Amino acid sequence: MRKAWERELSAAVDELVAADTLAFGGVGIAGTLLPVTEAYHRVEAALSDHPEEVRRQLDRVLADATPAGRAYAATLLERVDPEAARAAWTSLRDDPSEFTTFVGCVMDRETLGTYASRRLAAA
Repeated sequence: MRKAWERELSAAVDELVAADTLAFGGVGIAGTLLPVTEAYHRVEAALSDHPEEVRRQLDRVLADATPAGRAYAATLLERVDPEAARAAWTSLRDDPSEFTTFVGCVMDRETLGTYASRRLAAA
């Protein structure tokens, strides 16, 4: 039988796998947290207590997720395995898939490759 934290982590990871939007904070005038942003924060919080399991789940997200989900996974990898994160961003550099981004009230579309290149340049 799975523990409560395992079920919660699995549900959050499933949300990241299906993500269509990348937003790390509140969006819109009301600053509402999207369900996928909440899922990202739940996975991030699990890093402190269950880093090995989170790391394993991030590999699944990188392999199976939408472009936004892969961006979330590579971002989380930066916290547990910077070398693996750099490798992930490098592998995503040429990905032409688009996704929606939100920074506050500003919504935009971006390719995963462009986003990955910016993350690599900032590292």
